[in-house]
Amino acid sequence: MLRKALWLAAGSACVMGGASGALASGFSLKEQSAKETGRAFAGGAVAADDASIIFYNPAGMTKLERSQISLNTHVLFVDSSQRNDGTTLTVPGSPAAIPVTGNDGGNPFDQPVIVPTGYAAFRATDRLWFGLGISAPFGLKVEYDPGFFGRYDSIKSEVKTVNIQPSVGFAINDNVSIGGGIDIQQIDVKLRNALPNLVPGAGDGELNISGDDLSVGWNAGVLFSFGKARLGAHYRSKVVHRLDGSYQVSGLVGPLAGANGRSFATAPLEIPESVTVSAMYGVGDRFRVMATGQWFNWSRFEAIVVEPLGRPVTVSEQNYKDSWSGHGAVEFDATDRLTLRAGGLYDTTPTRDAFRTTRVPDGDRIWATAGATWRLNDRIDVNVSYAHVFVSEERLDRRDTLFSGTAAATTARVVSTNSGNADVIGTSLTIRL
Repeated sequence: MLRKALWLAAGSACVMGGASGALASGFSLKEQSAKETGRAFAGGAVAADDASIIFYNPAGMTKLERSQISLNTHVLFVDSSQRNDGTTLTVPGSPAAIPVTGNDGGNPFDQPVIVPTGYAAFRATDRLWFGLGISAPFGLKVEYDPGFFGRYDSIKSEVKTVNIQPSVGFAINDNVSIGGGIDIQQIDVKLRNALPNLVPGAGDGELNISGDDLSVGWNAGVLFSFGKARLGAHYRSKVVHRLDGSYQVSGLVGPLAGANGRSFATAPLEIPESVTVSAMYGVGDRFRVMATGQWFNWSRFEAIVVEPLGRPVTVSEQNYKDSWSGHGAVEFDATDRLTLRAGGLYDTTPTRDAFRTTRVPDGDRIWATAGATWRLNDRIDVNVSYAHVFVSEERLDRRDTLFSGTAAATTARVVSTNSGNADVIGTSLTIRL
């Protein structure tokens, strides 16, 4: 349904990163583990020191001390702003583009943004493990103030996902483990933006899109151990959604009034696959070094195609490019009970200036992170982490045709500069059974 439009449109900026909802490439969310946040996710596919390894590489369950549960919460304080650099409307019969005025929309992110996750790993035999992860790998919620100059691009965008991941890990021998899982993914999306009335003095109309879908993907990983060194790799498949929902136009007057109404709509959506490769040196030592590289196949997002029942098909070009990130971290056991860690990462945006959107205007990100684990006793660990995310200032220069295919076809051009940053606090409780 149009929900796909909502989802993709939301993704066309980035979900949580300084100016995006996810603080990660596209609309993906990196915040799946408080311990990994503290080491800038550099432990990813190799660290295997709590049950959150289920998300990053199920093969790593075979390296856990014992069966355990990990409960994580991330609290994000995101600051984002837009500056109007010449936003315009070009309407039929007008010889020149008309400036669009309005306020800057304020900070569109609720404060704080909360991302919970949970994982459970159970040893069946000395070599066989089963796990279950519940996470939010993608997400977004932004809403601009009334009168926002970019209102014809977006007013509100909300994307929610829940990913349930049954997993299995198997140790072939002491040096090689394999693992995999099924990703049962639920998506719920809502999008809203203004529509210009062409009658002088009339207020704006409005477009609301909503939808949801439940689809399935898969993931698999491998872990190699060589004394003090580990090398891990993980692949997460694309998830093919077919969003069903509603497409509703309201508030149009005069010759456009006939477009008002609500209809059923569908839209295809492919969540891109990703590849993660991680390395660690210092297994069993008090000091450890970790590194990770990650790639997302975001170039799948060429366009958003929405098919409202009884209305013309709409196409919104996205033209994403593939994105990558590089991570590094160090970790030190200060005492038998206290572990300290720090890291950094560079994460590129898949969006391009001419197609970026105020729904989630994205930019390249640099993370600086730190964290600690306190072992209360042999069964319980408490983890705390902090990250500051620097988001590059990026330009938006996007054109969309409203009322396409009619005599009222209007070009909305958003020209603005986005800036922002974010602070992330992660906490988790690990309970060994």
